[in-house]
Amino acid sequence: MNKHAVHHLILEKLVADLDVAQRAAQTAYETATHEENIAENKYDTLGLEASYLAAGQAKRVEEIKQALTLCQNLSLRAYDEQRGIEMGSLLGLEDEQGRQQWLFLAPDAAGLKVDVVGQPVTVITPRSPLGNSLLGKFEGDDVEIVVAGARQQFAVTEVK
Repeated sequence: MNKHAVHHLILEKLVADLDVAQRAAQTAYETATHEENIAENKYDTLGLEASYLAAGQAKRVEEIKQALTLCQNLSLRAYDEQRGIEMGSLLGLEDEQGRQQWLFLAPDAAGLKVDVVGQPVTVITPRSPLGNSLLGKFEGDDVEIVVAGARQQFAVTEVK
């Protein structure tokens, strides 16, 4: 698995998500400001509801723009056995049941998933318990986190 290719897929997905969000925000704005949605009485809330939706969509657009900018500015370095896992690392993890997963440590866009030749790769950030625990770890290290009172343990199987 190539981390530059994964990074490129993440950027493509963010651009596509931004396009969808911008169109949704524009539609919500047009609905909120359309003359047919002007309230006729205090119980007519369609225009108000549409304005809340438009505001939420606009916020989502800004969040995606921020994630895109941060990910575009991410400089990818080759894995350094002295520094360990850092921002921009692509890594394989195995849980206690032997299930494997691929993660990409990014500054933003947590939860975004891309598919690399049938293998899902999930973006995580250092703000998450797992992302924070992985920083500075090395291939072969174990990582333990507690989420909602449950202990989870992972082995770092591969780092790129």
